[in-house]
Amino acid sequence: MTSPFSFKRLLLTAAALLGVLHAHADDAPPEKNLSIVRVNVTNQSWDFSRPWGKRAPYTRRAVGTVIANQRVLVTAELVGNANFVEFESPEGGRKVPASVEVVDYESNLAILKTDDPQFLAKIVPLEIAPAKVGDSLEVWQLEPTGNLLVTKSTLTNVEVTRYPIDDSPLLIYRLTTPLQSRDSSFTLPVVKDGKLAGLMMRYDNTTNNADIIPAPVILHFLADAAKPPYHGFPRSGMTSVSTRDPQFRRYLGLPEDQTTGIYITDTLANGPAALAGIKKGDVLLKVDGQPVDQDGNYKDPDYGKISVSHLFSTKYFDGDSLKLLVSRQGQNQELDLRLAHRPLDSYVIEPYVIDRAPKFYILGGLVLTELSRQFLREYGAEWVKKAPEQFVYIDRQQNELFKNGPKKVVILTRVLPSALTIGYEDLAQLIVTKINDVTLQSLADIPNALTKAVDGLHKIEFDSDPGVIYLNAAETAASQESFSKKYRIQPLQRLE
Repeated sequence: MTSPFSFKRLLLTAAALLGVLHAHADDAPPEKNLSIVRVNVTNQSWDFSRPWGKRAPYTRRAVGTVIANQRVLVTAELVGNANFVEFESPEGGRKVPASVEVVDYESNLAILKTDDPQFLAKIVPLEIAPAKVGDSLEVWQLEPTGNLLVTKSTLTNVEVTRYPIDDSPLLIYRLTTPLQSRDSSFTLPVVKDGKLAGLMMRYDNTTNNADIIPAPVILHFLADAAKPPYHGFPRSGMTSVSTRDPQFRRYLGLPEDQTTGIYITDTLANGPAALAGIKKGDVLLKVDGQPVDQDGNYKDPDYGKISVSHLFSTKYFDGDSLKLLVSRQGQNQELDLRLAHRPLDSYVIEPYVIDRAPKFYILGGLVLTELSRQFLREYGAEWVKKAPEQFVYIDRQQNELFKNGPKKVVILTRVLPSALTIGYEDLAQLIVTKINDVTLQSLADIPNALTKAVDGLHKIEFDSDPGVIYLNAAETAASQESFSKKYRIQPLQRLE
């Protein structure tokens, strides 16, 4: 049995030990700087099947990477149609409102900031450095406690492919890694030797394959964003096919011992290639002194054989000029190509409608809007197979179909039942070509067309069956207010 004296001595010894431990805790170095924060976002997208309203809001949690100048880097997809954005400390508890400073949906990148200078003040930003095939990488996640969860992997492939917007081929890293599910895994930093090598953009749970927005794309985005106004990633404005077929090469008049060159199939009207003098039928041999092989690849010093699109889109910036060597009817010519970003309003079928409301016009129950890829995406992940075939074809071939400049395709998406539309209720997914014999270039043409009713009737024409329908002009105008109240749609049009 312990004596009172011994017990008292034991207590004093324990107290002294606790004091020593407490002193050591105060003197201990702070927890390793993670250079990341949680990002909480409330999103609410527009309902393109009912373009006057929005879908139910939803929330996303992500991991944001702290970069220079107290900014946070995330994927653009995270903040699309955001109503609210906030930063949260990794361990939870501390939160501050945040906002989007620069966003580029084509490269899927966004820079966030906060007006609270103290929140990010003590966080050391991550430097950014490219990786190469074979490099060991770490994917960072956060546990609910704020502890860092690191999953190691190896960079297996680098290539140029389309991003989620599906119209902008850019560089991408690929790796295979068994990630664990976490509630804040929407955007994840991929790190090499303590430096940011990329951001995770897509992950397939069944194959464990991950697509990474790589450091070169991030650095291009940040350099462009640092010099407002932001321009975006440039394009060449031309399409091409391989010349690997020997018979095709003989037809083009290319020497048998020559292994370079891709065939130009088309150029975008008023695009960089067309302005440079490149024509359909030319064979592109070199870009900026780099030979282009039969499949459209060049030898990159960092990534080896890779698509020449990387030179056009990421190596150089909007406004930069490149020397091109082309073969035309057997004669070589050198041309100057001035790169340029393609403005969104130059598309007939816009590749995305994000952070802005879709346009629409309701005429006596006919719901009219402009065809966009965002509308097609309402059909789900497999919209290419499930959306109306004609609409998908127009989207894919718009550069061929509309060479006379920008024009929008007006479509009838549905018919809201009313006394004026009896018999028309099943009409949907039709292209509207004319109203009262006025050819529609966009929804903006509708108000003027409605002033040209003939014999008191509005004549609406389609490019397919039923061909034409009629609405009583006076009754249509008189019913607009009651129609608005019945369906609680106010206003009945949005043209801007």
